[in-house]
Amino acid sequence: MPKVLLHDHLDGGVRPQTVIDLAQDQQYTKLPTKDAGELSAWFQRGAQRGSLPLFLEGFEHTCGVMQTEEALERIAYEMMEDMRKDGVVYVETRFAPVFHTGKGLAQHKVVRAVLRGLERGRADFKVQFGMILCAMRHMEPAVSQEVAELAVEFRNFGVVGFDLAGEEGGYPPKKHVDAFHYIQRENFNITIHAGEAFGKESIWQAIQWCGAHRIGHGTRIIEDMRIKEGEVLSMGTLAQYVLDKRIPLEICMTSNVHTGAVRSLEEHPFGILYKYKFRVTLNTDDRLMSGITLTDEYEVANKTFGLRFDDLEKLTINAMKSAFIPYKDRIKIIYEVIKPGFAAIRP
Repeated sequence: MPKVLLHDHLDGGVRPQTVIDLAQDQQYTKLPTKDAGELSAWFQRGAQRGSLPLFLEGFEHTCGVMQTEEALERIAYEMMEDMRKDGVVYVETRFAPVFHTGKGLAQHKVVRAVLRGLERGRADFKVQFGMILCAMRHMEPAVSQEVAELAVEFRNFGVVGFDLAGEEGGYPPKKHVDAFHYIQRENFNITIHAGEAFGKESIWQAIQWCGAHRIGHGTRIIEDMRIKEGEVLSMGTLAQYVLDKRIPLEICMTSNVHTGAVRSLEEHPFGILYKYKFRVTLNTDDRLMSGITLTDEYEVANKTFGLRFDDLEKLTINAMKSAFIPYKDRIKIIYEVIKPGFAAIRP
């Protein structure tokens, strides 16, 4: 199936062997093992403890080896190859440039290196891409402003949007409102991690204070609904607004279980959100940490919530409609790649 992936972290999807290779090249000595299989298992064990802060601990090692232009370019290129193998025809990859300056790289060099890898990947694997730059909730607003300006600077070279990521509790998005207002004034695109580890107030702030066009996760929008036996009896004004305005939710089901945002796949609100016509999309979040592909998420949607072929086609088209690239490019991929791709396998 042709697939579209809108929420995938570059530093959360590195190949284990690549982490080992780069650690050796850069004399990085903190890895728990030099065996790729063991390292993969270590990342997954660490990330799947039901806590977002614990989930994020593994990024010390992936970011730890993503400190040279060569490393960043390689990882971006390999990500595009992995997308091709997974059937992904369009991907938006995201990362925080500030995490890759530990050895003195300037942020604009970080962005250029990743773009080089993505461009080579597009040429070799025929996967289209967009890049989203992340600011971090726990950092000072001035740092977020720098990232916002960097995103706008590279908007004609592959950067398609601006994001706010990191631990939600105690770090409200409105703290970074100046950076978001700057992005809005520049007529650019905003997605914000919200409603994963914190409640519906986080989603409300992301939309109404910061102008988010999409919501990363958004799982806890369910808290603004009154539900009985799988049926929505009523919606609060926030849930109704998200539904009415067709604000896309970047749903990451498996990741949400691993971080403790939901207790199990069966209890994930995806089923209700899809049933009541919210603009939901399927995403991986961190492929290395969760040990998954987007194909796995499609299978979860099928096995856990009963989505069939036509449902998955609809989700894929909705994801492409929600991408941050220009309208004409979205339409081209829908009608020249996605629809023919599904038509070819429908029989």
